[in-house]
Amino acid sequence: MQTNSETQDKPVFLIDASVFVFRSYYALKPEWFTQRNEEVHAVYGFARFLIRFLKQTSPRHIAVAFDESLASSFRNEIYPPYKANREPAPVELKRQFAYCQQVAELLGIATFKDRHYEADDLIGSLYKRHSDAGHNVCVVSADKDLAQLIRPGDWWWDYGKSKPLSYDAITDKFGVRPEQIIDFLALAGDQADNIPGVKGVGTKTAQQLLHHFEDLEHILNDYRQIEFLAIRGAKSCMQKIKEHQELARISKLLAQIVLDVPLSNNAIIKSQNVDEGAMQAFIDDMNFGPFLRRELFTAASL
Repeated sequence: MQTNSETQDKPVFLIDASVFVFRSYYALKPEWFTQRNEEVHAVYGFARFLIRFLKQTSPRHIAVAFDESLASSFRNEIYPPYKANREPAPVELKRQFAYCQQVAELLGIATFKDRHYEADDLIGSLYKRHSDAGHNVCVVSADKDLAQLIRPGDWWWDYGKSKPLSYDAITDKFGVRPEQIIDFLALAGDQADNIPGVKGVGTKTAQQLLHHFEDLEHILNDYRQIEFLAIRGAKSCMQKIKEHQELARISKLLAQIVLDVPLSNNAIIKSQNVDEGAMQAFIDDMNFGPFLRRELFTAASL
């Protein structure tokens, strides 16, 4: 049995589901089907990911956040082209997201989704609540946007691709401190999310500006100083910042993760009470074999 001190020592794990569902969908061949002949290879891969993760970390506090608001979040109200550059998810993948959520729930993991807020905002709000309660937090995602949450003592972890990165390691990776990532995206933009940034200000220039001015507001307020900096195209950069201040501010709103989403329940203690009937019915419906059946039941009781 775990003592209170042991559970406090373990970090809170907050998982961004989308990246791991997408990886499974595109990395695996569609060789798994339900009894209704629906593709479920992403469900298989996501289940395997969760099993490995639970075995490796033995978490006490854990949650998974799913996106329901890919075209309907409040960010689209601020800037309609937000994420408009993305191809719609295939119907087969959309269907599998619901099954992936079911896997997480059956494994005793708290799951969160919302039609107005994105998974990033759900993770940000859970981060704020549990960080304020004294927990260290590990955000599990490949999305650099979520690295903005990390403070000393926390980690950002692109599970399966790298080791957990600390506050200082994130600074080394992205060239700016975690709390500057919002301003970095406001300047350089983010092609993946269709965040415009300031046209003509690239990654290197955004880093240099933030090293000198610390944050976006100082850059916008003191933009006339830019032409005197030892950066390439300083005068041209100053003019771009002057002309696109409003776009930079809009970009910051798009990049900034919400920390106060109204959550009806923020309890994320890993449940070890396996609903054996529901688990077996799900496994039968997915047509998963005996090996994955054993793995799922074992992981659920960790």
